[in-house]
Amino acid sequence: MRPDSSNHGEAGDGKKRYRKFRKDNRCRFCREKVGQVDYKDINVLIKLCTTQGKLFSRKRSGNCARHQRSVKHAIKRARFLALIPYIGS
Repeated sequence: MRPDSSNHGEAGDGKKRYRKFRKDNRCRFCREKVGQVDYKDINVLIKLCTTQGKLFSRKRSGNCARHQRSVKHAIKRARFLALIPYIGS
């Protein structure tokens, strides 16, 4: 193939190329020095969910493992208190 033609995610040697979703090397909560994610901060929690109500993965959201667990618990608490819906609208 020519180098200027797009081969839709496959390199010349047959391996797939993966796009990186992460823009910065550090987690957004680590950069802001947040200990735990607050379940009352709805704007942040909505950004970390898909339109169907699923959580974005660590790779997609860019969170570290510690803060991804904290986000998971915060979303569960917010759903239980009906601050955010269980499924997308």
